[in-house]
Amino acid sequence: MTTLPFRRLFIALGILLLVSPATAEKPNAPVESQAPKYTLRYRFQPGQTLRWNVVHRKRVQATFGGSTQVSESASRSTKAWRVIEVDPEGIATFETMVDDVDMRQKIGDRDPIRYNSKTDKTPPAGFVDAAGRVGKPLARVKLDARGRTIERTAILPEAASSEKPQLTIPLPRGPVAVGESWHRRYKMMLPLETGATKTILVQQVFTLRAVTTGVATIDVSNQVLTPIHSPEIEAKLIERYAAGTVRFDVDAGRVLSQQMDLDRRVVGFRGAESCLHYLTRFTEEFLPEKTSLAARANEASAR
Repeated sequence: MTTLPFRRLFIALGILLLVSPATAEKPNAPVESQAPKYTLRYRFQPGQTLRWNVVHRKRVQATFGGSTQVSESASRSTKAWRVIEVDPEGIATFETMVDDVDMRQKIGDRDPIRYNSKTDKTPPAGFVDAAGRVGKPLARVKLDARGRTIERTAILPEAASSEKPQLTIPLPRGPVAVGESWHRRYKMMLPLETGATKTILVQQVFTLRAVTTGVATIDVSNQVLTPIHSPEIEAKLIERYAAGTVRFDVDAGRVLSQQMDLDRRVVGFRGAESCLHYLTRFTEEFLPEKTSLAARANEASAR
């Protein structure tokens, strides 16, 4: 069945204090202040529902065997987290949902297929599974204040995967200054054409670029740490190389927006003349409660 991809350097800050003998003799001599550090944490309130507008666009061009095929897809959805409870340590329990979807896919010269959950009663064959998930709790999750998944229980069946889904970006253990980085490493099991699997070590690097009026700008890059010498394997990992930026509300403790981009080619993945080109963009924008309520009221009146 055709599905859409809903599914998105360590820098040390050294401060050298030069003290001359004359200065050292003066106990009250001014000391150069250090750069400010920021504690980044998620914050949730029981009973609140957080929503984001999510857009994912993808274009794949594959050339092999003397022919070229292009596939394009685009999806827009409203992601929702309904917070059930928050314990004294800041661990939030919430249910994930998708309020609505608008999807399009086109492969080669075929007619595009589309589905909009707000206007279409019956989804086309390729979108039946996605349509069946709209407006229903998908999973119950426990997330700590650093964005780590403590527990995840699927409510609807999920696709089999060797990886734990990453719901949001992880935050650093302690306070960080502008220019400092933290990372997340994980292993993935990559199936090969031979039927075997290869263990791949992947790293995400997060760097605090700036903090302005309470909003932290965080640069995100993805790195494949396992040496890859095969274009075939590199092609299977191509989406792991996306990079972008996240805007995080320091006071409210939530992601305001993010954008992840990928423009990468792999040559020789199926013979010397073959080429695979991926072009993707993933964006997410937080919807304030008033905006969410107004949108839902307009939708109800339109019906």
